[in-house]
This record gives sequence, C-alpha cells and structure tokens, in this order.
Amino acid sequence: MTPTPPPAIILVRPQLGENIGKAARAMLNFGLTEMRLVAPRDGWPNPAAGPAASGADIVLERARVFDSVADAVADCAHVYATTVRKRGVTKPVVTPEEAARAVHSGPGRSAILFGPERSGLETDDVALARTIVTVPINPEFGSLNLAQAVILVAYEWSKHVAGDALAQPPETELPPPAPQGELDGMIAQLDAMLEQANFFFPPDRTPATRRTLRTLLTKPGWSTQEVRTLRGVLSALDGAKARRG
Repeated sequence: MTPTPPPAIILVRPQLGENIGKAARAMLNFGLTEMRLVAPRDGWPNPAAGPAASGADIVLERARVFDSVADAVADCAHVYATTVRKRGVTKPVVTPEEAARAVHSGPGRSAILFGPERSGLETDDVALARTIVTVPINPEFGSLNLAQAVILVAYEWSKHVAGDALAQPPETELPPPAPQGELDGMIAQLDAMLEQANFFFPPDRTPATRRTLRTLLTKPGWSTQEVRTLRGVLSALDGAKARRG
C-alpha cells in the first residue's frame, strides 16, 4: 500500500520574507518540506527568509512559486483552508487534529492553505478548498501569526507519522543525588560559618532557622558535584574573611 504523501504547505500572497522563513522553520521541525508560494509580495527568492528559517534551508530551496491558488493546488486531491468561518461559504469545518487524521487517511496529496499576514485568505481562496480548518482560540483575542498557524497544523500532522521519522529530543542523564553524609558535611560547614558571623539571632529562633536551612538545602536533591561546588564557594568566602581579618 502506497503511503499517503505529506501535505503541501501553501502560503498565499505572503508579505514578509521573514515570515516565510519562520514558516519553513515550523514545517521542518515536524517533518514537512514541501512549501508552495502563491504570488509572494516581495518576489522569490527573498534574502530575508534564510536567516529567519534558522537552518531550514531545504524547505526554502525546494519552495515553488505559483501565480494563483488554483495553479498551486492543481495536483492535490484534498485542499484545506486555514481560516475563520467565511460568510457565504458552506464547507465542513474541522480542527487541525481532525484535518491531520484526514490527511493521513488519504489517498492522494493534500494541500493546506495559509493566507497573508494582515488579512488571511480571501473568500475566493477559500472557495477552492473542500474543507476549512479553524483553530479553537480565545474569542477575545484571536491573533495567530503565520508561523504559529503553520506550526499548529504541522504538529498535529506529525502526531500521526508512523515509525521513528520524528522523535523526542534525547534526554540528558542527570547525575545521582549526593549521599546524605556529603550533604550533612556541607550543612555543618555553612552552620559553622553562620555561627561565627552571628547569623543565628535571636537565640530562641536558632532551632527553627537551622531547620529552615536544612529543608532548603536538602530539598533539590543535590548531586555530589553540586555539593562540592557549594562547599568550594563557602571555603572561598571563609578564606576571604580570614584574610581580611
């Protein structure tokens, strides 16, 4: 069985090269590489796109330019328009998650349309699509930029990719916690320095203050290296005080 191809991301009349680059960056993070541009305002290629893409050069290098939305989607069996509901346009409305499942179910190539930064897709653009994709959003503040819209759709698509094409970033192995004896030694060192500095005052609060310090110093789960580092700091402070004395 032929796998369903990834969707083409189509930016309709994008205005700023920086936003095209940011959209490319959003795409590549989630395994999408096919970008199509419809009548970009400042032409193509655009020198401002590269720096904004932060290394997603493969997307920009493969980007294709079309004169119209109809030309850009001509080879696509399923066309989705990312927009709010348009008056006079009666089409199914789905969330990005629902659209992602439909794209993966195939068959045939899908295209996902994103409108210009200021105004979004026009009614005539939406009319070419078969389905509208709308993100549930705060009704009092609905202001997604182009790259944010792309990354929402790309992420939902990526969740249904089979195999190991996408993976979680590798976890950094944490050092083991320091033994209790090492912690006690650090706390005793600090306690002695604070005692010498007359920190524990008034005397009747000393037990409570010591408990607070111990709770503070034992809560994070210090590693051996962290204990050694802090004790080195305390020793340096103690030595500096002795030299001043």
